[in-house]
Amino acid sequence: MKFLVILLFLAIIASLGSGLFFLVKGKGDNKGMVKALTVRISLSVALFVLLFAAWAAGLIQPHGAGF
Repeated sequence: MKFLVILLFLAIIASLGSGLFFLVKGKGDNKGMVKALTVRISLSVALFVLLFAAWAAGLIQPHGAGF
């Protein structure tokens, strides 16, 4: 479970870097940046759904921030 969450998080970071690359190096063509944004949003939603499903199944437990 941890491995999958970390893998998705790293993929989100990679997509963020890809979007930055297309933003800096793009020559008026936003197709690469839009694709990177779409991938990043999809991965973020997938991570949220995965975490919510794991919580609902009892695989993970939320905890307080120590307050």
